[in-house]
Amino acid sequence: MEHITLLIGIVIVTALVFDFTNGFHDTANAMATTISTGALRPKTAVAMSAGLNLVGAFLSVEVAKTISGGIIDESAGIRPEVIFAGLVGAIVWNLLTWLAGLPSSSSHALFGGLIGATLVSVGTNGVHGDAVVMKVLIPAVAAPIVAGLAAMAATRLTYRLTRNRDEADTAKGYRAGQIASAALVSLAHGTNDAQKTMGVITLALITGGVVAPHADPPLWVIASAGLAIALGTYLGGWRIIRTMGKGITDIQPPQGFAAQTGAAATILASSHLGFALSTTQVCSGSVMGSGLGRKGGVVRWSTAGRMVLAWGLTLPAAGLVAAGAAFLAGQGSWGVAAVAVLALGICGAIWAASRRKPIDHTNVNEGSAAEPVGVVTAALRTVSPPPAGQPAPVADIPETTDAPETAEVPETAEVPVPASGTDTATPTTPARRTKATTVSR
Repeated sequence: MEHITLLIGIVIVTALVFDFTNGFHDTANAMATTISTGALRPKTAVAMSAGLNLVGAFLSVEVAKTISGGIIDESAGIRPEVIFAGLVGAIVWNLLTWLAGLPSSSSHALFGGLIGATLVSVGTNGVHGDAVVMKVLIPAVAAPIVAGLAAMAATRLTYRLTRNRDEADTAKGYRAGQIASAALVSLAHGTNDAQKTMGVITLALITGGVVAPHADPPLWVIASAGLAIALGTYLGGWRIIRTMGKGITDIQPPQGFAAQTGAAATILASSHLGFALSTTQVCSGSVMGSGLGRKGGVVRWSTAGRMVLAWGLTLPAAGLVAAGAAFLAGQGSWGVAAVAVLALGICGAIWAASRRKPIDHTNVNEGSAAEPVGVVTAALRTVSPPPAGQPAPVADIPETTDAPETAEVPETAEVPVPASGTDTATPTTPARRTKATTVSR
């Protein structure tokens, strides 16, 4: 029993570490658009988000029940080291995608880790396949599409309602609306994502015989999970904030308001129904939808493609890491210690790599390089060109111009000064021409 108690303690600490990484990995969900449009200063934004994540952790336990008793069968011989291995797989994948600046799903990393570790240790009878399909896979596909379509429609409606208003005046109002909608997303994120850690800790307590099966998370579990995700949120996942705020599309205040409002409604509805969907996928889908909803807007499809690829890899990649960790942890106490040492080494190496090109609140809003216009963007602009008077994005401006369309204009030239008593047509000092500048006619 002493060994089990110590192992449960290790699992609880590891779960809180995952919750911490979940916080800074998913800060961008609520605050990327608010920061990129200047509605809030970066540090103010993450502080507000952290507080509301903490409050949201106390609002519901439906998602926690899905984790603790819905996906994994706690009666199938699940041991605490299996949960430990699953958490290790989720943490490693979270940090790798954070280093790459990709807004992948912390939720799916956790699901993949738990499923991979359970399959190695117990077999297929330890996983509720129908729950995985109904409450994980289907929402994973449907949620970003629904959120994206809602954000696109809301963005189009927003611009239509304000088409005759002064842009500067409406921007102020929408920035205020962004603050309110960002607060709602932060509250929803705490309600959904903090519960996942609560469910994991409760599952560990059930497997160790500390609480009864199908029990609700104890109050201390709720409080500790809320504090861990709030602290991670306050530190800010600046790399992912830059990707979502600047890398997917150029967001204007009306777009940010529409994207965040649609995302918050989707997340809160799913929390009420017990769907443990990915808040990252919902918010990313909303940002892409807002880019498509603005007339003349651009979605950077190369960035979006890398992001979707990371979504698809999250479940199997975290599952493979967790499966290896579960196999090693199943060898006994030395195996658990080896997994812990390896995990610390990998996390330390990722952190050291991130220090080579640090991103923080001082440079998070630096613009990303524009990508060439692709087939999809060109087709969309043919159907919905930019409004009159709106400058074309930088990506559309060709780097060079054809020779017949250019003319040489001298930057400076010395004016000939005629000498006294000489013909004014014959200068005494030859004219000097400097390097010509090519301009477009």
